[in-house]
Amino acid sequence: MTEQPPFAPDTLADVVALTRAMCDIESVSGNERALADAIEATLAAHAPHLAVTRDGDAIVARTQLGREQRVIIAGHIDTVPVNDNLPTVLGDDPDDPTNPDGAHLIGRGTVDMKGGCAVALALACRLPEPAVDVSFVWYDHEEVDASLNGLGRLARTRPELLQADFAVLGEPSNGAVEGGCNGTLRVDITTRGRRAHSARAWMGVNAIHAAAPILERLAAYQPATVTVDGLDYREGLNAVGISGGVAGNVIPDQCTVTVNYRFAPSRSLADAEAHVRELFAGLDVDIAVTDAASGARPGLDAPLAQRFMAAVGGAPAPKYGWTDVARFSELGIPAVNYGPGNPSLAHADDERVPVAQIRDVERGLTAWLSASI
Repeated sequence: MTEQPPFAPDTLADVVALTRAMCDIESVSGNERALADAIEATLAAHAPHLAVTRDGDAIVARTQLGREQRVIIAGHIDTVPVNDNLPTVLGDDPDDPTNPDGAHLIGRGTVDMKGGCAVALALACRLPEPAVDVSFVWYDHEEVDASLNGLGRLARTRPELLQADFAVLGEPSNGAVEGGCNGTLRVDITTRGRRAHSARAWMGVNAIHAAAPILERLAAYQPATVTVDGLDYREGLNAVGISGGVAGNVIPDQCTVTVNYRFAPSRSLADAEAHVRELFAGLDVDIAVTDAASGARPGLDAPLAQRFMAAVGGAPAPKYGWTDVARFSELGIPAVNYGPGNPSLAHADDERVPVAQIRDVERGLTAWLSASI
């Protein structure tokens, strides 16, 4: 039995109040236990129709109705560190063009991504007999090293809990549907030189100077826009760091330019790496991949996805940043991002979400799960 009490019925009845209550339980990555306890206790008290499994601080709650299709609604419960922005407050934000006259919930986690998590918890308790079987997933450690990610852990150790035909991740998308996501590749491109005293520079080879052709090729590079399943994914290839130098009087013998490639989900990791290596072919450099994650195709051509779009409304857009929809894609599950909040405000000190968006996502998912599918 968890020590954290369940959320009260009146809080569960108002998804904005529930979002606020979940945000006010601080859950910086590594400190998710109290919030996970509260979710588990709430499910035990208000959702006896669900089979609940806890894995560390990840929780999976599943209907078992024998429906022909199963969907996943998922979200991570951790946040980046708090910076004097908890507890949450309600206020107006007239500068928000998406919601100039409405109230906002302001504070850490309001955008990334406890609004989506609150909607999932409210629906888990409120819809005992959805039209499809549903697996609700709340997971830990998304904002830190990928090896710690709770969804990744479930995929490795409890894959049976993630079997589904379609998935919705409550990542912030301004209450619209963003399909799939770009992949990401990070490489270190290193030049070599020879050290010498800077007073006798002709005796050395300056590795920092040798990095100039790398930067020239990056500056001249024209990123592509690639259409995948009807959505246009904008790519990007940029230097995101540079390091080199030994001392103020030494010619450097090494310089490393860190490059990040954001690539359309039609490319594989091997394709992305080959593209980067081709761009820098002919230069006397070492190229080492330091981080890589596949993208995810939007999967909106599936009938279940089309019915989802019909229920929630609007037109889908591409997701340029990487999200955990890629983990579902690796499992063969088409997935979309659909959650309240402007993603450009994620992690910001003035993180804030229009309360209307939280309610809109609640209505959209309720309509979809309640419809005859």
